[in-house]
Amino acid sequence: MNRLNQFIERHISGKKVLSLFIITNVIYVFMLTITIPRTMAFSDGMKLLDMMPMGYDLNYVSELFNALGEIGRDTYLTKQIPVDMFYPLLFGLSYCLLLGYFLKKLNKLKTPYSFLCLLPIIAGIADYFENFGIVAMLSTFPDVTNILVSATNVFTIIKSVSTTLFFITLIIVLVTLGFSTIKRKNK
Repeated sequence: MNRLNQFIERHISGKKVLSLFIITNVIYVFMLTITIPRTMAFSDGMKLLDMMPMGYDLNYVSELFNALGEIGRDTYLTKQIPVDMFYPLLFGLSYCLLLGYFLKKLNKLKTPYSFLCLLPIIAGIADYFENFGIVAMLSTFPDVTNILVSATNVFTIIKSVSTTLFFITLIIVLVTLGFSTIKRKNK
């Protein structure tokens, strides 16, 4: 916990946190508006694996990859995945620091609450493993194994759960900070 707190303390200047937040979300918007739609244009309306928070199985992967066809699978591999290799690092760092920034405002950074700053880092790491699994599946298709799909699916679910828990935590922290600010102003 001490190293995490030291890292956060060194990097939570408002400008740094805001800059990372903006860069992270510019890349996210780029994926949502450019690379994901370009890939999904080949998917017959099926969601990409990255966009399946409840997971998927071998049948879904086979159906999706068949629907994508060779051009769609190549687009997934060479257009979407490369951009998604920057995003997990930025997500993990920026949201870890963002939560740390708000926890410090509440004087809760040097408490066990600081462990909550690990949630976006866990999500980012899981996102990388998900991406590696998707690359492996795209590269071996049509010989994708159930083991590879199951392993990749686990990381997709870990990413989804940790991301959801992070955003719930962030909302609670922001609401708490809002009430704290209102309380201080009323005194």
